[in-house]
Amino acid sequence: MGRKMTFALAFCNRGFMPGELIYGAREDMTRAVTDAGYDYIAMDASLTRFGGIETRDEGLLYAKWLKEHEGQYDGVIFSMPIFADENGAITALQDAGVPILMQAYPDEIGKMDFAHRRDAFCGKFSVTDVFTQYQVPFTVMKPHVVHPLSGAFAQNLRDFAAICRVVNGMKRCNIGCIGARTTAFKTVRFDEVAMQKYGINVESFDLSELVFKVGKLTDEEEKVVAKKAALEAYSDFTAVPEEKKNMLAKISVVIDEYIESYHLDALALRCWNEMEEILRVCPCVLLSELNDRGITASCEIDMCSAITMRAMALASETPATVLDWNNNYGEDENKVILFHCGPVPKSLMTDQGRVTSHKMFDKTDPGSGCGTCEGRIRPGKVTLSNCQTKEGKIIVYASQAAFTDDPIEDAFFGCGGVCEIPDMQEKMIRLARGGFKHHTSVGSGHMKEILKEAFTTYLGYDWVDIDN
Repeated sequence: MGRKMTFALAFCNRGFMPGELIYGAREDMTRAVTDAGYDYIAMDASLTRFGGIETRDEGLLYAKWLKEHEGQYDGVIFSMPIFADENGAITALQDAGVPILMQAYPDEIGKMDFAHRRDAFCGKFSVTDVFTQYQVPFTVMKPHVVHPLSGAFAQNLRDFAAICRVVNGMKRCNIGCIGARTTAFKTVRFDEVAMQKYGINVESFDLSELVFKVGKLTDEEEKVVAKKAALEAYSDFTAVPEEKKNMLAKISVVIDEYIESYHLDALALRCWNEMEEILRVCPCVLLSELNDRGITASCEIDMCSAITMRAMALASETPATVLDWNNNYGEDENKVILFHCGPVPKSLMTDQGRVTSHKMFDKTDPGSGCGTCEGRIRPGKVTLSNCQTKEGKIIVYASQAAFTDDPIEDAFFGCGGVCEIPDMQEKMIRLARGGFKHHTSVGSGHMKEILKEAFTTYLGYDWVDIDN
């Protein structure tokens, strides 16, 4: 089991301000962090005056302490209980290498005498100004000043934790590309070198190798039997013939070998039509299960969707999926049916998925499509996002929406749901003119601002705002 998310705490000081207030801030912040379920590390308060950072020497001392604890913290919370000294602050944190949350205390009416007045409202600007000059990224949130033990800061802390997960999980990640792009799908083209520039390493595997490895496995092998049992426990396989279960289990075993051998955080799979023609199955349910297991898995070699799916899974700590912008919903201009053949994780569905045979493949090649995971997407708030690689850049969008409980006729195959998107028609125009694909990544909850902060402030992605 991994360690709890941990924050390094830092506190400011300024010679002419009431530094005694820092002691209370240390108690407040440690309580706020632990009450939220996180862990913290903090430099010994006795090493600096009042336990804060003021001078360059104190900043250097904190920077040395931070370096000694590198890898033990996910982000830094820079707390300003009083007006900060920006020189000490930038010296302490300019090489932190992780997201930095700027928190400043509010003043209280009735406590504006010099023994209690904080002036952190103003002092916060002195720090953010200098950090901007030094090009050190940081996070600021509403409200401008906030007490650590308030409900507002508790939400700030949750959001900052999500930003840290995205930043730290995306700046070094491995994505597997299993198979070449399907020739007809130019919409899922991607620039591997551009991805590497952003810390995303691509490991590419020929689909023929997967087919070869699958062919070497027998139905009786222990790992195949165990995998088949795991899949049957995951989804409803009652309509699946035994030989199809065995084949799906073998493919899943081989994919797991790639994940383990290359330390893959995510993958995209060429899911048609060789698997259907050669192996006589459709791997949709395997992608569904991978997503629920915490390995981001996109279909159709959509590597860009894999990027935003992984980011949303990190932000929300729940699985994400990839769906087609598939059907209008009658005449409602703000509703769309989002659909795919089956990579939707069970956790995003109303019920356990049902493994069936892909109707499109069966139409021209009967018996080749077993493995789709059918069901409906549960109602609730979601974030929609995707990206593209263009001229060496990664360009991303995100917008917020909600799945409804509007019905879809029973004959509609695959996994789908009705999504209501404010001002959808304008957004469709912006997506079309922006050159974005026919897929969108979908994650649970509203997290547009978290993604925007992580992608633009810390990871250097370009951002397209399709909401305005």
